[in-house]
Amino acid sequence: MTCLSSFLAFSVLLLSVVAQSQYLLGLGIADITGPVVETNMMGYASLAQTDSGLHLRQRARAFIVGETAATANRIVFINADIAMGDTGIRRAILAQLAAKYGTLYTAQNVAISSTHQHSGVGGYLENLLPQVTSLGFVPQTYNAIVQGVVLAIDRAHASLAPGTLSVGNTSVTGGNLNRSPTAYLTNPAAERALYVNEGGDQDKIMSVLNFGPRGFLSFFPVHGTSLYENNTLVSSDNKGMAAYLYESSIEPTAMPGNQTFVAGFAQSNVGDTSPNTLGAFCESPGQPFDGMPCQANTSTCGGTTEDCHGRGPGFRLDSFGFHSNQMIAQVQVDGVKTILGKSLSSVTGTVRSVHVYLDMANHTFTLPNGTTAQTCPAALGFSFAGGTTDGPGSFDFTQGDNSSSQNPFWNIVKSFITPPPSAAQVACQAPKPILLNTGYASQPYPWSPSTVDIQMLKVGNFVMVVVPGELTTMAGRRLRNAVRAQLISSGIIDNSAYVVVAGPANTYAHYITTREEYAVQRYEGASTIFGPFTLEAYIQKYTSLVPFLANTPSGTPASDAAPPELTSSAISLQTGVVFDAAPIGKSFGQVLIDVANTAFHAGNTVVTQFVGANPRNNLRLEGTFLSVDQLVGGAWKTVKTDSHPSTIYQWTRTSTILGTSAVNISWTIESGTPAGTYRLRYFGDSKPLIGSISAFTGTSSNFTVS
Repeated sequence: MTCLSSFLAFSVLLLSVVAQSQYLLGLGIADITGPVVETNMMGYASLAQTDSGLHLRQRARAFIVGETAATANRIVFINADIAMGDTGIRRAILAQLAAKYGTLYTAQNVAISSTHQHSGVGGYLENLLPQVTSLGFVPQTYNAIVQGVVLAIDRAHASLAPGTLSVGNTSVTGGNLNRSPTAYLTNPAAERALYVNEGGDQDKIMSVLNFGPRGFLSFFPVHGTSLYENNTLVSSDNKGMAAYLYESSIEPTAMPGNQTFVAGFAQSNVGDTSPNTLGAFCESPGQPFDGMPCQANTSTCGGTTEDCHGRGPGFRLDSFGFHSNQMIAQVQVDGVKTILGKSLSSVTGTVRSVHVYLDMANHTFTLPNGTTAQTCPAALGFSFAGGTTDGPGSFDFTQGDNSSSQNPFWNIVKSFITPPPSAAQVACQAPKPILLNTGYASQPYPWSPSTVDIQMLKVGNFVMVVVPGELTTMAGRRLRNAVRAQLISSGIIDNSAYVVVAGPANTYAHYITTREEYAVQRYEGASTIFGPFTLEAYIQKYTSLVPFLANTPSGTPASDAAPPELTSSAISLQTGVVFDAAPIGKSFGQVLIDVANTAFHAGNTVVTQFVGANPRNNLRLEGTFLSVDQLVGGAWKTVKTDSHPSTIYQWTRTSTILGTSAVNISWTIESGTPAGTYRLRYFGDSKPLIGSISAFTGTSSNFTVS
């Protein structure tokens, strides 16, 4: 009898362990690529960066984790190839999820995070300031993201199956560089000394949540600025490229976006990181400082910022950053492979989530020392206009200057752009000299957000702190450490607690620096819109919500009101496609310049030009604008699409009055390509002045690869 009792007790214990270590896991991927021509790109805020074609499609990757017993306890993490999360995008996604799934997926447990890439399509954020360069709101971009994210979640939901999770990390070298090292040095020496072996002014730790044979979700901080500001091809920068490289290595015969294995390369405390790991140099032909490192404190060359540019590891190989992009992507791929090649720690415990809204304008709270602190209505400083070494500013603005006298002209005209700041606002934001007082600019609708999403997702002993902005290296460490310490001291997780920062997600509220970094007002400090106590406010709020991640949380947290809906009142100045026409005597899809009459080899680029039509007529989501076909056994087989980095789709308007355009389809033949007969195809859609849009196909002549 005793043996039987012991056996039953052991069985109950075993079942308990299994229940806590096994989860419902779902993974999905979908296309979110907006209009790839005639639309401003998001990230560099450059009016000149209007997209002209496609290098890699943008995608959303969805990761669902739920408890096996209490299946309503689940979280959804979206890793999207966009520059930043947005309140309007999130609102629309949640509305569609509610219509499909009821209360299963809500504001509490769904996080919309971004890779923070700067080569994607713009015009989707609902506040006015980020819409300026995209000529307002672009519904096509917005709808593509919403539709694609929901589809990724649908696919992840449909794939839900029991599985286990594990976690691990490694130190990644050569993947990032601190672009504001002089600001980092203002942090206390004793604090900096704690991280000498962890990258110093660069957070080199990569963390991976492993979904076993189905995929993974990795976290590593590096800006999505591998592709430079002069690039006008829509792409997904280094994290999207890393996902492509990893997924295609697991399922090499599957078309991108159709794999069952999902590789998530998520962003972390990205604020002061750069993929331009060679450093910043002056590109000033004819000047004595040409080719020299930029001035450290101000990132200037001869006193101005325009010529100071960061250089990626493949800087000498092309002028747009494509080689550097693949190199930085490969560093992250190699980091994940290193982690997954080790013995990882099992993830065990409950699945929980917490979410509140926080109005960061005039938010008053108590610091750990008992004193009261306050955030401020949003404002951007003069150094914001100085840009960064990844994307320099103009008009003689510089970083690291706390005076408004650096640009007397703008000191005069700034009050005609946004309301002049009050004495209280000046004091609150000090020592930031205010250039744009965006927190008080509400015409025709708010320029910057005031209310942000505060969210944490817990999967066993793994916690994601989902942040509505760009934390700098040290700011991210402080927030991460504070949340972990609170989890342990509250008894919610023991010393195995694993905490990562994810973002910018849900809302875009610009940057988050330490107070020390804020004081020197480089770009990151000038872009910390809620003032010097922004980081402390976030730390206080996130740590106060830790009890709601307990196995049996008591009650629900207090929340400020949700931000107002702005999308329906957004202004769009982008005109639609009026009509397309083929040149006289020609037809849509007809070849204008055919492939060269020669045998091609690996490394060669094959190009065909076709009579084109505006690709805004049909985004071809989940489809392609092109294909590379191989003749196999007497039948044509598609081997490449516009989702492969070896292909490029480029569109050119040849006459606005006549409505004519041309499309170049190119394929750079990869090493290892099988010898044989190939062709290029172009898939387009034309819009007549009167009538319906219709599809057409163009086909090159056959060519051989040997």
